[in-house]
Amino acid sequence: MTSDPEWQARYEDRRQAMVDLQIAGRGIDNPQVLSAMRCVPRERFLAPEMRAQAYEDRPLPISEKQTISQPYIVAYMTAAMQLTGGGSVLEIGTGSGYAAAVLAEIANRVVTVERHKSLADRARKILHELGYDNVEVVQADGTLGWPEGAPYDGIVVTAGGPSVPRALKDQLAVGGRLVIPVGDRETEQALVRITRVSEDEFHEEQLSRVRFVPLVGEAGWQQR
Repeated sequence: MTSDPEWQARYEDRRQAMVDLQIAGRGIDNPQVLSAMRCVPRERFLAPEMRAQAYEDRPLPISEKQTISQPYIVAYMTAAMQLTGGGSVLEIGTGSGYAAAVLAEIANRVVTVERHKSLADRARKILHELGYDNVEVVQADGTLGWPEGAPYDGIVVTAGGPSVPRALKDQLAVGGRLVIPVGDRETEQALVRITRVSEDEFHEEQLSRVRFVPLVGEAGWQQR
């Protein structure tokens, strides 16, 4: 990231405008989510040639044919977990690391799982540089979750699967919420929120229609 103070001020101004117009302006009013989105420098998670587009209202490409999600979607999915601050969160699909940083502004501890080594390594480096020492980046099959850190107060999946992996439901704390895109096509899904009511009871609700990259793994779409 450039150290030019003028550019720093421009990024800051764009970030605040992004929250006001794209997020709060669309009805997201969770104060913790809004505060987190105001704090995290999205430009740091993009390649230098993409940083001028950091606060545009759209997803942007990163390596490994993946994307950094539209800011509104990051805020929407974070708000959907209804986190109250503190606690432990699991993210499936680290990607650039941007959403993990947003979660780290709210939760005490974030575990984020990425199947691509190059993405995991880069996200780990950037998160460390930004001081997010409460984030653990793991390279693994995210469809299996990360049982070593369970149970989680919230789980968010940033790729669309054909069904809800049982392992993720099992790793959810009672009272916790899992937010995941689910659909029978790889290119279009319903965003689903699952609340664990008790050890054996789950409540499921559909929130909206979304489009995410495929969730690949043992309990997701098969690697092509």
